[in-house]
Amino acid sequence: MKLKYHPDTDSLYIDLSSKTSTESREISEGVVLDYAQDGQLVGIDIDNASKKLELSELVLDKLPVQSQLITA
Repeated sequence: MKLKYHPDTDSLYIDLSSKTSTESREISEGVVLDYAQDGQLVGIDIDNASKKLELSELVLDKLPVQSQLITA
């Protein structure tokens, strides 16, 4: 999973899979879910992210990972 913030557009993309998105559905204003051809959720796009989310802190809790890379 990758979190990609784009300050020039104030959008956050949460990349959940390496599969290609073939369909997108806006579930609320400025929040779009991307799906692969097989129906798997592959990404979440959030416009005006700084107004909708607390972007100053990222907490990873009890994730089964061997390493973590956090850069600002």
